[in-house]
Order: sequence, then structure tokens, then C-alpha cells
Amino acid sequence: MPQELDDLSAFVTVARTGGFREAARVSGLSASGLSAAVRRLETRLGARLLHRSTRSVSPTEAGAQLFERLSPALAEIGAALDAVHARTDEPAGTLRLNVPANVARTVLPAILPRFLRACPLIRVEVTVEDSFVDILASGADAGIRYEERLEQDMIAVPIGPRAQRILAAAAPSYLAARGRPAHPRDLLEHSCLRLRFSSGALATWEFEKAGETVRLDPQGPLLIQPGSASDLLIDAALAGLGIVCLFEDWLAPHIRRGALETVLEDWATPFTGPMLYYSGRRQLPPPLRVFVDFIRTMQPAEQADP
Repeated sequence: MPQELDDLSAFVTVARTGGFREAARVSGLSASGLSAAVRRLETRLGARLLHRSTRSVSPTEAGAQLFERLSPALAEIGAALDAVHARTDEPAGTLRLNVPANVARTVLPAILPRFLRACPLIRVEVTVEDSFVDILASGADAGIRYEERLEQDMIAVPIGPRAQRILAAAAPSYLAARGRPAHPRDLLEHSCLRLRFSSGALATWEFEKAGETVRLDPQGPLLIQPGSASDLLIDAALAGLGIVCLFEDWLAPHIRRGALETVLEDWATPFTGPMLYYSGRRQLPPPLRVFVDFIRTMQPAEQADP
């Protein structure tokens, strides 16, 4: 049975990461060892679980069904093991979080260092992903997203600043050459630097003022997927290539030093900050329970300021 559990865990890791090499990096095992484990499992079940090619690995239909049922089960096993660790005086175990790029960049830096100093036996693994995911199927204990993207059966706890804004900004050189938009629709005549979600959908630019809401799909010379590449979007704006529209916290350092100037700021409406969310249908793993308690004891100002 122990080897069977190891083989099942190896399969779930490979299926989740999309390849043996990435699974080896995440698990700390060798790619050849993971491959052998999946082959043993396929032989035992008499079914192929993965499509393999030189460039990618993806689950077969049987593999996808097995992955869907195994992921929550293995998560429960992990929670049971963590519960044993919880009997010690200090909380221990691994906390797995799935968060969007802006949270990884502007919210967690003010929280995780304090949490890890307070709980030195807990290890935190952060996966940065901007699309909404099934946290249990993804192997995460909890996720961080905004309220409009939360499932109804999830428990949500406020984390980070309670109000945020999306700001439009551009370099002084761009505004000197192209002029400053006076109304959101003026952006349709400007070069706009855009984001595309991993789903393929473009991020709509939305503005609101005095009850009027304007949603735009402007054009421009640069289109990128969110994440660390968002720095490239900011660099392009700093170089005077166009107008960028991002979280205020991302742009604030450049605005303070005058490298970027806000435009249409009176159209930037605050919205509710992010939420830590997790399933209410399962026992909380001890590291998550400790993290939730830690977040609840922090004041919003403490969560917002590194």
C-alpha cells in the first residue's frame, strides 16, 4: 500500500504540473522515478493514464477521471498527517496557496514574512495563477481572489487592503506627445498597453464616475499575459509607448517619483480588496487554520504595509 500511495501521488503531481520535469522540480523526486511510478500505476490499473510526447504530458480520459477524484483524497490524507503534527506545541506542516500575480506582488510581502517568523515550522508554497481554479483539485489548501470570483460554498476571510483601485497612467513624454485624455472614450484614440488573461480573454478597461460606467477595449502596441510579465507592461509605459491600466499599488512607486502620471483618476472607483478563501466542507489543515487565525488578528493597515 505505501508504494501504491506513492505512485498515486506521483501521477497526481505529473498531471497537475503537465510534465515529468516540472513534477520533479516541485516534488524533489527524479523525473525517471516519477515516470517509473506512473508506468507501475498504469500496469496495475491496465489503462493508460497519460498522453506523452516530447513536448508535453496530458491526462487521458481515464487519467482525467482518476485525477479529479484523487486530488481531494490525497489532500485529505495530507490534512490528516498535518493534524498529527498539530499535536506538538508549535504548528507545523505545509501551507499551499494559489494567488493572482497582483496579490503575490502587493499583498503577501506584508504578511508572509511576519507569519513565517511567527510559525517557523510551517512551510508556505505559493502558486501564482490569475485564472480561477478549483483549489482542491489544484492541490492548494486555500486561494486568494476577489469576491466576484468566489464560489458560494467557500469560506472567505478578508486579507490585505480593504479597498483597491485600478489606475490608468502614462509617461510625461507620452502625454506631451499625444495629449491627455479627458474622458475614458478618448482612450480609443490612444496607444494602450493591454493584458490578456490565461483564458485568452482581454482585460476590459472599466471606468466609473457619477453613476456613469464606461467599458472599453482599446488598442495598442503591446499585449501580455498577467504575472511577472506585467513588469514589461510597466517598462513599456515608462518608455513612453502608451497608457497602462493596472493596480494602483503596482504603479504607485513610479507615480511618486514622477516617471508616470495618472490620467482619468477621477474615473477610478475603489473596489473591495482580496479575500482568502477555502472549502468549508473539509477539516482545515493545521497550517491553514493557523494562517487564518493570523490573518484575522492583523489590522488592515498591517496587511497593507510591508
